[in-house]
Amino acid sequence: MASPEQPMAGSRTTQFIGDSMDTSSKPTILCIEDEQFISDLYTRALGRVGYEVVVESDGEKALALAKSNRFDIILLDLMVPTITGTEILTQLRKDVPDLKAKIIITTNLEQHEEVRAQLESQADGYIIKANVTPRELAELVQTL
Repeated sequence: MASPEQPMAGSRTTQFIGDSMDTSSKPTILCIEDEQFISDLYTRALGRVGYEVVVESDGEKALALAKSNRFDIILLDLMVPTITGTEILTQLRKDVPDLKAKIIITTNLEQHEEVRAQLESQADGYIIKANVTPRELAELVQTL
């Protein structure tokens, strides 16, 4: 059952999904994704295996949330509004050196090998969304 968080001013996308607002008993995932259909699929699949999921589609707002260092895992789409996922990743690694969250890049963009290797070196995982079902994503997240 969904329990919406009070939205940030101008944000329609920040939401908590789970049984309660108390995230202390559940691992928490920040899903940075601007495609609502995809974020809904991920939220349902991850919620079924016991994760609390916070979704944010705006890059700048997502960066602020990620910097709070209260998430166990960050699913990071590379193409989000206001700032890119690559910029979010770079800023997190620079500004929060003790970030506890594992970062998994999620994309459908074809990357040159050098670019992909650079991104992978800064992240804990890299998946092509079209190649991974929500259930497979949930299984992958559970191994982290």
